[in-house]
Amino acid sequence: MITDSGIEEFRDSITRYLTEEKRPQLFATLADDLQPLCIALRQHYLDQYRDLESQPREIDAMKAQELNRLNHELQEVGIQFREHIEHEVNEIVVNGDHYFEEDFNKLKARMVSRLDELLQTFSVANAHRRAAISHPRNSTVPLIAILVEALYYLANELEDVLVDGVTTLVSELCQRLLHRVKQTEYYRKLYRLLGNDGGVETQLKEVEKTLIAALVSESKVECDRSVRESPRFYDEGTFSIYQFRQTLQQTSQGYDCSSMVEAEPAIRQLLKLDFEPKVSATIRKHFRQTINMTLKSQLLPMAEQQADIILQQYDQARDYLGQTLEQEAQEKIAHNIRLQGEIKEKIATYNEAVSGINNCLQSMQVYERQLPLINQGSFQDKDIKSDLEVNKISVNNGHNSNIDVEVVDLV
Repeated sequence: MITDSGIEEFRDSITRYLTEEKRPQLFATLADDLQPLCIALRQHYLDQYRDLESQPREIDAMKAQELNRLNHELQEVGIQFREHIEHEVNEIVVNGDHYFEEDFNKLKARMVSRLDELLQTFSVANAHRRAAISHPRNSTVPLIAILVEALYYLANELEDVLVDGVTTLVSELCQRLLHRVKQTEYYRKLYRLLGNDGGVETQLKEVEKTLIAALVSESKVECDRSVRESPRFYDEGTFSIYQFRQTLQQTSQGYDCSSMVEAEPAIRQLLKLDFEPKVSATIRKHFRQTINMTLKSQLLPMAEQQADIILQQYDQARDYLGQTLEQEAQEKIAHNIRLQGEIKEKIATYNEAVSGINNCLQSMQVYERQLPLINQGSFQDKDIKSDLEVNKISVNNGHNSNIDVEVVDLV
């Protein structure tokens, strides 16, 4: 009954279809998919191997190659240092340096806080005493004299705060800058080339002193200008002129110090009206621009100069490298040989896998789909295409469409 039913014949037909027709088609499709990958992988391995093969194998040749690149490397380090400083300065100018902004905000807060403290503790009696000492022939001190003493006193006290603040600001900035420079790859490379940093740290510490001196001078100028009353302080119709007249009426009740002391709150209020706008303009407008311009005018030329100094140290770098290159050359040659060995192992693995697929294709008589191997002669060729023959043929990929497939045969 089983024989009559034709089951055995059906089974044989299915087996023959799968093994003799479908299986070769599947392997052919697989080979089509693998072909471009194998070509690319083969070229990658050969390029890596030939690049290593082109490296010097002798220590003297390796040293000569390194020394030939020395001038270019020094120039590159100098350029990277200059560009790094330019970037750091630009970040500050555009308010992009978080740490600098934090320090500058602390300085602004100190100025505002100190002004409030000075106004609250201002002593009319002390100002009266200083004014009287300046004029020994007189016993009467006018309100204007009290205000003059107060203006000098407040301006000088605020100058001390600003000078101390910018000194701290610059010191913190330069410490961060030096730390950031030391973390860079070009700084480590400079040590490898010269055995030192080529004067970078010294230069940064010198420019720190220059910056502090410049900004301290600017701070003195800025606060000295605060001695003079605001342009609109006495304008008609302003609250400041009203306050001034009220204070004048109060102090004119007598000629001794007591009438002045009694008007102390009014005098403090008058000083507050004059100084608060000045301090606000200093810390929010004028002085930040002064800091930015000072940083640019000092740091950028320094970076340019240091880049030239690094390049001029070629002779020192050559002498230093002459002492260290032999060991480095030995290590690099050994490293290259080790990498070549690793690539050969990968090539062997590749050839083994490709040979297995090719054997299967040959057993099924699918000769036109052979995948490319990497033979020993390929290592010596300058052009990877020179040991390949690429032919375009039209094959059926098993999906009812004809495609052009690159079939690569070893010459």
